[in-house]
Amino acid sequence: MSVSDIRVHQRSGLGFTAIGYGGAPIGNFNGAFTEAEAQETISQAWDQGVRYFDTAPGYGNGLSEYRLGHALRERDRNQLVLSTKVGRVVTPTLDAPSTNGEYRDIPPFVAAYDYSYDGVMRAVEQSMQRMLTDRFDVLFIHDCDRYTHGAAAPEYFHQAIVSAFPALESLRDQGVVKAIGFGINETDLMIEAVKTTDVNVCLLAGRYTLLEQEPLDELFPLCQERGVGIVLGGVYNSGVLAKGPVEGARFNYAVAPDDVLNQAGRINEICRRHNVPLAAAALQFAYSHPAVVSICIGSRNQKQQADNAKLFESSVPQELWEELRAAKLIRDDAPTPVPQAN
Repeated sequence: MSVSDIRVHQRSGLGFTAIGYGGAPIGNFNGAFTEAEAQETISQAWDQGVRYFDTAPGYGNGLSEYRLGHALRERDRNQLVLSTKVGRVVTPTLDAPSTNGEYRDIPPFVAAYDYSYDGVMRAVEQSMQRMLTDRFDVLFIHDCDRYTHGAAAPEYFHQAIVSAFPALESLRDQGVVKAIGFGINETDLMIEAVKTTDVNVCLLAGRYTLLEQEPLDELFPLCQERGVGIVLGGVYNSGVLAKGPVEGARFNYAVAPDDVLNQAGRINEICRRHNVPLAAAALQFAYSHPAVVSICIGSRNQKQQADNAKLFESSVPQELWEELRAAKLIRDDAPTPVPQAN
């Protein structure tokens, strides 16, 4: 496996690199980047062979989009795939707080959820201005799920289907974007979205990993049947599959519960016996499913980004996958990397 390996999504014609650049960290997620640090991490990703870059207005009230757009401005636009998201409109507000959830030292904007037709059009125009571009390759409807909206999720999801998605269809018809879909955290909602709309590519965060393989039941077969590509986010399950089952390890953006730590510990023990880092197994497992066009990784710094590339490209023996399968730690129907001929 190589970071720069390309999978072409047939319906859109877009070629995604195996590793995508996740733009949340440069929106100052869980800590601030300087402008120089942000530009350097993007340049490093490019030098590694990454050509798929993802961001969102929600990543630091537009800060991630601004930084990514300026970093890519002098790159050949035809050599990269660029995605952002809709569902939030950000409005300049002089006395806006400098924090928003886990985002720190962010611009003075207020972000409001808006899945209306007009709201999507406003959001896309804003994103174009921040990113210095006249088009996107992929647009995702962002966070219309229970994790984000709780009890109000059905209302937001319905609005996303009946208002936001038609707006994206119009933009696709106009050639403003090549592929459209949803970026959400829950498998059942993604299934409903794929069944009820003409999506091209969707971003599923945290639901297909070494710890979770529910999408094998219905979502991935449905996507393969309909020609829908899947970008995977959160393949470390927020950290526990990167750091291992250590105290304070995170799972789904919170402290990992004991049952998750125990499962991660069993997987980690098998990885140790084969001298394979747990994180390497996590990355390579996630990319092995043929429905997946890319795994999108958000790195905190250049060292972490370099480590992720090295882990993805490292050698993992087939015996590890066989032992995980025999121990019922990965499903029998879960694809694993195919050994390369010498």
